[in-house]
Amino acid sequence: MIRFFDMFSGIGGFRAGLERVGGFECIGHCEIDPYANKSYNAIFDTQGEVFFNDATQINPELLPEFDLLCAGFPCQSFSVAGKRGGFEDSRGTLFFEIARVLKAKQPSYFLLENVPGLLNHNKGKTFQTILCTLDELGYGLEWQVLNSADFFVPQTRKRMYAFGYRDERCAGQVLPFTECNPKALRQIIGGSQGQRIYDIDCLSCTLASNAGGQGGKTGMYIDMNENPCITCLARCIKSRYNSGITNRKGENSGVIECLMPCLTPNRLYKRQQGPRFRPDNCPMFTLTACDIHGILENFRIRKLMPKECLRLQGFNDDQIDKMVAINSDNQLYKQAGNAVTVTVVQAIGERIKQIHEELNEGVK
Repeated sequence: MIRFFDMFSGIGGFRAGLERVGGFECIGHCEIDPYANKSYNAIFDTQGEVFFNDATQINPELLPEFDLLCAGFPCQSFSVAGKRGGFEDSRGTLFFEIARVLKAKQPSYFLLENVPGLLNHNKGKTFQTILCTLDELGYGLEWQVLNSADFFVPQTRKRMYAFGYRDERCAGQVLPFTECNPKALRQIIGGSQGQRIYDIDCLSCTLASNAGGQGGKTGMYIDMNENPCITCLARCIKSRYNSGITNRKGENSGVIECLMPCLTPNRLYKRQQGPRFRPDNCPMFTLTACDIHGILENFRIRKLMPKECLRLQGFNDDQIDKMVAINSDNQLYKQAGNAVTVTVVQAIGERIKQIHEELNEGVK
């Protein structure tokens, strides 16, 4: 069992990913936002675990021994979306609280997450300071910018992940990822457009496709008849909030309607860098705590619902329902934007577990 401490936990993206892997046990967490902490306690059983509401107040002597420290420390000081104050911003100095805990407890590993802007902030001097600090503590470090869209969620979200270790045998075993989202499109039954069938365990040719009818667009078709078969008529289905997927009355097959990711759907003429819309086979824009996201659905723009934003971060519906029950929409949008993508942590956690088992093979 790999015991870990969840620092700057937010709503628990690190924990959700590691628990999906199995073989990880959380000994406690630290989170200053009371609303995010409320969500964390709602979706995880934290009874008997240590808790600190301020990283600067963590007393290492009160922490049980643990093997892994996880920390998605505040990114506003390094993000291109902010003022990039770096270590001159009080939030930027919170990295040194991580270093303080590492020095006192000396866990075998740590996993950090932040924006890619950390790597080039102040011409690379900020990251150089971080590297020197961790080296002085006796840790090797490897880092990589990973995109959540490569880990089975339809959201473009590039984040820097850094894995630290004390045993040199860990070098190159967790990072980098050289292959992401290895599944490919696999056609089961061929035919003309509108009749092709694809393996549901592989990638779809599109995330969504225009409404069907005779000769409808090629996509992932769904046959709702008792005895499934290929049909020449591909009708439309809709995914409705809190009611699942429903088909139109009297129609038995369907194809997902056109859904185009949209940024700032409430301001049609807002000036910004880059496009406001993406094609319907592209992932969503990066979720943030302040931007408003939406989709163009059947030529009408609507905001993404909080539940959809949390799904884009990899949380499951059971966890999401517990958060929705105790938070306002504004808080949920903020929590989703600040979260660590669960599926990325899950992929990293699988590698950490594997190398940990190899290093401890035969050790009781």
